[in-house]
Amino acid sequence: MTIAPSPVPIPCTEIDQSRLYDLYSTVPTAAEYEETLRMEERWINPIAEGYRRAAPRFASHTELLRELSAFLSREGMAASDDHRFLAEEATLDQFKVVVAEFAKDGLTESLNLLPVVPRLPYRAGMAVFRVLIDELGCGNDDMAHSELYRELLRELEMPTDAEAYREGYSPQSHAYVNMFHWLASRAPSPEYFLGGYAYFEASVLYGFRSFAQAARRLGLVSGKYYTEHLYIDTYHSKHMRVAIRETAAERGIDLAKVWAGVELTSAIVGDATETAISLARKAGSA
Repeated sequence: MTIAPSPVPIPCTEIDQSRLYDLYSTVPTAAEYEETLRMEERWINPIAEGYRRAAPRFASHTELLRELSAFLSREGMAASDDHRFLAEEATLDQFKVVVAEFAKDGLTESLNLLPVVPRLPYRAGMAVFRVLIDELGCGNDDMAHSELYRELLRELEMPTDAEAYREGYSPQSHAYVNMFHWLASRAPSPEYFLGGYAYFEASVLYGFRSFAQAARRLGLVSGKYYTEHLYIDTYHSKHMRVAIRETAAERGIDLAKVWAGVELTSAIVGDATETAISLARKAGSA
């Protein structure tokens, strides 16, 4: 199996990400739906299609999952000075910049993903649903990940209403949330979601490490939002792999689309994270 170089993704600034965020949050009129389609065609649809065309020719879902493990290993070992800065040097005010950039996602975590469940075969959908129920606290409001984020915001004396983070934040932070909505509700096939979320749940195990270290270094009690992810997402990652296997077993699976979801999510999450930390560094030098 050979892996072609990944296409360069279209910058999220190609469209008004804040506007797309608003469109995804409403029941659109016919004109607004047409606007949504135009935005998707200028930004995320061609990214997904580019990655699909460049995807390796996997012989089976098992081979894809092996390559996903290798992809995650390479990415986890890649040095990032921004992550080092966040873990070791960021001040409380700089950390608050990063927290604010991800607040739209943290305050609505997993709610945008629920529509994907009925798009999947039953057993695959139930595997994903178990992950989402866990994200929502398994009925315990205090343990829902969105509530853990509210606790973090309260300790930092920041607003806890997602509306407070609609304006004045980077297009990359909006694109991060818009991507998850697209994967669950708008992508032409749920395979994109399966790849994207399988990647995301596994990548958190190294992607959140610098966030957790920063929260601990700064003495934040509510850093549990990050440590909870480091603890539980191994379990979530296993269920996402089950969802891929069950989809393949029940109705067959388009592995190129699964892999496109992996690469698309990696690119957009990486862009949002590096942007947030870069803004924090600039705020400290202002």
